[in-house]
Amino acid sequence: MKIIGLNQDIIWKNKSENFKLVEDQLQNQEADLFLLPEMFSTGFCMDAAEVSDKDEESLEFLKKISKEKNTAFSGSASVEVDGFFFNRMYFVKPEGEVTFYDKRHLFSFSGEDKIYKPGKERVIVEYLGIRFLLQVCYDLRFPVFARNNNDYDAILYVANWPEKRVEAWEHLLKARAIENLSYVFGLNRIGTDGNDLFYQESSHCFFADGKEISEKNRNLVSAELNLEELNDFKNHFQFLNDRDDFEIKL
Repeated sequence: MKIIGLNQDIIWKNKSENFKLVEDQLQNQEADLFLLPEMFSTGFCMDAAEVSDKDEESLEFLKKISKEKNTAFSGSASVEVDGFFFNRMYFVKPEGEVTFYDKRHLFSFSGEDKIYKPGKERVIVEYLGIRFLLQVCYDLRFPVFARNNNDYDAILYVANWPEKRVEAWEHLLKARAIENLSYVFGLNRIGTDGNDLFYQESSHCFFADGKEISEKNRNLVSAELNLEELNDFKNHFQFLNDRDDFEIKL
């Protein structure tokens, strides 16, 4: 399976321009799955009442391009549901099936936990035979929540993770791959947001042994996921059999 992530320079609070930016970046690109950053349509914004989708605008855009490209898309958006705000990660399949995950760990350092409501469920979606665990940005710092119980093959992290803390982002991505014997694809945005935070190019895909497998070309990062190769590695190094046996309490 080929995944392409768009290192999007998100335009602050401008959905129509961000939708156009995504469409422009997709020109002449082919993949089984396209990955977009956290809050790809607005930037990581705490003005939820102003920017959140009221009518699933970002989801409808993902469904449209998924159908047009005949491939899957995943990324997160700020949404409002019944008066509550969620940082919601969508996984949209080309036939129109939608799975979503609401960000569990809200970034209290920025006040996200005061504005958005946390998700309650750990979400795994299967596509083309590969099982993906959906995760958003700050979730990366909490390994217990991402622990592989032999129920997924790859983790998708979408993020707005600033340059000043980028070493943590890169080291933790690699750690999640090694400890969970899984692929880890971490897609970060680039550019500068409305809070003057800078985001450098720092998207990566790691194999289960911690090796980088992504290729980078301008504002795109791509990787090939090979389930047979992953399973051979897991069967040889059966480290997950020795994991601690306890349940995650949400």
